[in-house]
Amino acid sequence: MIARLKELYEKNFKGQLMKELSLNNINQVPRLEKIVLNMGLGEAASDRGKIEGAMKDLSQISGQKAVTTKAKKSVASFKLREGMNIGCKVTLRKDRMYEFLDRLINVSLPRVRDFRGISTKSFDKRGNYALGIKEQIVFPEINYDDVDSIRGLDIVICTSARSDEEGFALLKKFNFPFRIEEPKEVEQKTSSMQEIKQSIPKEEEKEVTTKEESISKDEVDSKEQAVIEETNQPTSGDVEIQKKPEIKDK
Repeated sequence: MIARLKELYEKNFKGQLMKELSLNNINQVPRLEKIVLNMGLGEAASDRGKIEGAMKDLSQISGQKAVTTKAKKSVASFKLREGMNIGCKVTLRKDRMYEFLDRLINVSLPRVRDFRGISTKSFDKRGNYALGIKEQIVFPEINYDDVDSIRGLDIVICTSARSDEEGFALLKKFNFPFRIEEPKEVEQKTSSMQEIKQSIPKEEEKEVTTKEESISKDEVDSKEQAVIEETNQPTSGDVEIQKKPEIKDK
């Protein structure tokens, strides 16, 4: 039975990509060549049990037996010797490649914690895409109770595209959940606008406080003047006493 994504590519995606990329020959249409899964163990490579566990997990994820990768050089600072096992890998092609890609897009990636899409900046300028996964338990083939430790793995999707634009168009047809990323110029403008917005309320607050202080000072001055005027005003008895002598003089 033909893989679902492979059938879609042959029937629909090929013709659509040929029109979108304005290609003259159908053999120029980008296609998937292989998918490489790599799991590096680092310092745990000296433990034989962990290497076997990693190979078991990778074989369950890919449906194909994993192969150990060995060190090419000796590095004393890393306690590494030439020929020592440092990880494992699997290379998928043809139907198994399309089946794994279908499971990755529709089942595994949505199970990633706090998933907000994958980056569009992981192309290598030749149409190949690299993706990293921090936990192997996002794949439904892995039984959480049988896992001895959490491991990450790298997924490299190799295509026949001649540029990143062609590779992006190909993966977009397979419904890859790419994250919409704003260019740097727009990010800088938005950050500067946010700074301006943050600075504006502070200036307004300062103006309001100065206005309130001036109003309060004016109120205090007016109250003091009213009190002084009240104290300086003569009483009714004083007014009568002052008026009487004026009448006698006349």
